[in-house]
Amino acid sequence: MKLHIVPARNGVEWVRLGLRAFWRQPLAFVSLFFLFMALISIASQLPLVGSIVAPILLPFMTLALMVATSVAHANETGKPTAPAMFIAAMEAVRAQRRPLIVLGVISAVYFVAAVALSALVDGGVLAGAYLLDETVTPEVMAGSEFQTARLLVMCLNLPLSLAMWHAPALIHWHGVEPVKSLFFSVVALFRNFTAYAMFCITWFGVFMIAGILLGLVATLLVAMGAGGVASVGTMLMIGCAMVLAAMSLSSTWFTFRDSFDAD
Repeated sequence: MKLHIVPARNGVEWVRLGLRAFWRQPLAFVSLFFLFMALISIASQLPLVGSIVAPILLPFMTLALMVATSVAHANETGKPTAPAMFIAAMEAVRAQRRPLIVLGVISAVYFVAAVALSALVDGGVLAGAYLLDETVTPEVMAGSEFQTARLLVMCLNLPLSLAMWHAPALIHWHGVEPVKSLFFSVVALFRNFTAYAMFCITWFGVFMIAGILLGLVATLLVAMGAGGVASVGTMLMIGCAMVLAAMSLSSTWFTFRDSFDAD
């Protein structure tokens, strides 16, 4: 396996390629994303263990969307079929289920440790809510200590997100062991920092444009006197956020493809 150093402009190109691949089969990408999000949501509702089980499924979703993208891109000359994308994605996660579970367990353990550390800030309120399903009042959630604890957990989980970026793909396409895949993923992101920074900035711009368009649609609905504007606006926001998340995941395969190659 060989690491490539790519120019900063590749970050913008990755977003463009991801958007193009997504719009070749948008329903397939959205359906695949919703399937895994539904599984993660159901797992998160399990008493006590939900917050631990849910992170284990994240590497499966990442690999499934990346494999689907690779199928869509491989069929540039002809429109890829949704069944082919689904079959390839499911075969990939089935074949790599054991190392993906290892990645998921590492992710879950790290998450629990990060949440547990937040107890140093708010006395364990956030940890109790996340790990023990304890009820937190709106007043407590609005408090400075609770918000600081949430910010701490977000910051602590950032290294995990970087390590998980390429890890499932490295396991699937290069046969890298789970722990090593985490290390190589972080190395790739730091060695190509400018390209990944441009990638994130470009996606931020896409999200901003989508938010502005949603705001214009909401304003138009209000001007037209449409009933149930609040509920329609909420549904639009949730739906758009899910679609944008599926789009962004569909572009991660291109970041992997250009960062690594067989040696």
